[in-house]
Amino acid sequence: MANKNYFSRMFGSSPDKSLQKHMQKVHECAEHLVDLFESMKANDAEAVKKAQQTIALLEDEADTLKVAMRMHLPQGLLLPVNRSDLLDVLRQQDAIANKAKDIAGLVEGRGMRFPENMAGDVVEFATRCVDAVEQARKIVNELDELIETGFKGIEVSKVEKMLVELDEIESDTDSIQVVIRAKLFEIEKDLPPIDVMFMYKLIEWIGDIADHAETVGSRLQLMLAK
Repeated sequence: MANKNYFSRMFGSSPDKSLQKHMQKVHECAEHLVDLFESMKANDAEAVKKAQQTIALLEDEADTLKVAMRMHLPQGLLLPVNRSDLLDVLRQQDAIANKAKDIAGLVEGRGMRFPENMAGDVVEFATRCVDAVEQARKIVNELDELIETGFKGIEVSKVEKMLVELDEIESDTDSIQVVIRAKLFEIEKDLPPIDVMFMYKLIEWIGDIADHAETVGSRLQLMLAK
């Protein structure tokens, strides 16, 4: 606890707490993707726009937290964990919020809709990808406990179990993505080619949300191994 108090006096909050605060905002940003795709399924353009605006606002707030953490993160030997490791996790968290903003902008900007036989699957897909972000957030929230215990003992076992669960969620998203791509492939010849192109792009970007969340976990797993 002495180290954490020392960081708090010097920088206002410990680096791990800043990382957790940023991840919380990232999760809030990603969460609204479910609203976005539910509104898209319902063909509610106004609700889609509202979700897009909310995501853009939360992504901007996450950026502000990211910049503040980078500016106040100390150099040298003052950190209980490697500075580059913390910044690497921060970059992956930032990628989640950025991708959520890109997805929302594409959906709203082009007025996109998926065919009726796919719309429910897309909502399920987005929801499971957000589940991955939520699991990554829970893991990041364990970082201060890991630091306090010196990355040893029962806390490590707890986080390792959480990492396995994150991998399982990401695997689920891969399976759902395969189903959605197969459905689109079956009907793509009957749809405008430019729409099909953007549908495939959107499916890929939604999957990127879960991939980035898994990478957050992978970076923290590397910290456990050091």
